Amino acid sequence: MLVEGLPPDGALARAASKSPWTSTDYQLADIRDLLGRQAVDFRNANRGEKTPQQPYPEPVWRPGDPTPKQKAKAEARKLRKAREGSQQIVDMVLPRKS
Repeated sequence: MLVEGLPPDGALARAASKSPWTSTDYQLADIRDLLGRQAVDFRNANRGEKTPQQPYPEPVWRPGDPTPKQKAKAEARKLRKAREGSQQIVDMVLPRKS
């Protein structure tokens, strides 16, 4: 069969998995994330006593992860539900004004 000799992360395999990234792309993203964390660890270990601790950087976006726009919409939806739930509690506790 012709398919048997194809590379595991070639164009056909990427099309079948519906991911535009090869295994090398994922490995490079992992390396970038690790190097970013190591740099922050080094800076935090060698910071001054009064200097605040630096937070870790955001990981690199990967296929399948929500985009920043999708994250913002989900967060807005979550906040709206929380406000609605809070308002329901307030409505149950406080007497209604006529």
